[in-house]
Amino acid sequence: MASSTYTVSGMTCAHCVASVTEELTELRGVRSVAVDLLTGAVTVDSDTPLDPVDVRAAVEEAGYQLAAS
Repeated sequence: MASSTYTVSGMTCAHCVASVTEELTELRGVRSVAVDLLTGAVTVDSDTPLDPVDVRAAVEEAGYQLAAS
């Protein structure tokens, strides 16, 4: 099991959280997504480490930006 935390900018409400969660959950191997709206922290638990390109694409598909790491 792998766990990674990302920072997502632009989220302001529960709908934002739901959109990001939905897109990330669709990535292969993702088991859970936890979003902290106040800090923008998004923790993703998955079977194996996720490709950062896939994570960025999912966040952008939801309409938000992944902060540079």
